[in-house]
Amino acid sequence: MFNWAKQQLANVAGTQEPIYGPSAIQSVSEQAKTTPYTELQRDDSKWRAMESTCVETQTFYLMADSGHIGMVQVIYSNVAGIRTTCQFNTKIFYQDGKTPNLWSSDPLEGYGFDESKTNFHAQGCSVELSEKGTSYTIKSTTNRQSIVELKVSQSAPGFVVGKDGSSYFGTDPQNPWGSMRHAFWPRCQVEGNILTQGGAIDFKGRGFFVHALQGMKPHHAAAKWNFVNFQSPTYSAVMMEYTTPPSYGSTIVNVGGIATDDKIICAGSSNDARHSQIKGDPENDWPEPGAVAFRWEGQTSDGKKVDALVEGPLGGRLDRVDVMAEVPRFVKQIVAGAAGTKPYIYQYGPKLGFKIKIDGEEKEEEGTLFTEATFIS
Repeated sequence: MFNWAKQQLANVAGTQEPIYGPSAIQSVSEQAKTTPYTELQRDDSKWRAMESTCVETQTFYLMADSGHIGMVQVIYSNVAGIRTTCQFNTKIFYQDGKTPNLWSSDPLEGYGFDESKTNFHAQGCSVELSEKGTSYTIKSTTNRQSIVELKVSQSAPGFVVGKDGSSYFGTDPQNPWGSMRHAFWPRCQVEGNILTQGGAIDFKGRGFFVHALQGMKPHHAAAKWNFVNFQSPTYSAVMMEYTTPPSYGSTIVNVGGIATDDKIICAGSSNDARHSQIKGDPENDWPEPGAVAFRWEGQTSDGKKVDALVEGPLGGRLDRVDVMAEVPRFVKQIVAGAAGTKPYIYQYGPKLGFKIKIDGEEKEEEGTLFTEATFIS
């Protein structure tokens, strides 16, 4: 009971949590030992829209045939069950060495969901799932410098790792006080454009979609993150890896998978994200990576062993995001009072090779890697 009381204080006040140890997280990797992954059905795409502290996002990552990399995102945030807000974000990386990144972030008014909770709408903004549950249409006029009209359609099935894609936090596994869930569409086709003040950008190309729910304060769930989105003509390889704060034993949780057109090759939690070179950031204390090695391990549905690797130098970063400077005020409220919390996101978009070996047969293909290294506390 005392631990529960301390947890509630941390939830409301934003204070650091006590040390519960690794037994206080029930990692999704335990589910994955018997059920590596579960393909998504339409009902799995429902918004949870929790009434307690949470950050829930639907994020669409875009890799245009033109070379542009982009992102559009809806954020639903609840602060201690007291205040709920929603935000729509757009980001475009131009990569021409001349044009600065475009970043738009706007609060949403009049937001809500349809009866099934699969469609989101607000004034000037909508994210709607098709009847078959295999495509999203995203429209936004919330910001005149980035008017969005996109369609993102599955090329391969969506999945969650394990049975439900969730890790649970708490000293009583039957009554967790927090959770973390990721649901992926690893390989998508994108059509449509984002109209900017410099003209319309055609985002025809590849895409990746993730629906994420942090059912607790974000800095309580994770101290650092690695996000991986690799897209090539034949393969898509995606990964989310986070390390919990010491409160939960600095436990590493990794979810990800590999897909090709029409099928998932493998998915699960036996993956690894490693910074193979650290160059550091002279402007703060974070160990900014200079090179990476991302590895996937698993089995095909018919039991063939799969090993895959993306590795190499990251090159110049696309951006460094000072989260506390950029995020809306409601996110600052969530993180308020957390000692040592100074989140930065480092973003990169190099061309790298992808090596995959299935049942001893190896293939290699070049593609585009979009990756983020996030340091929180």
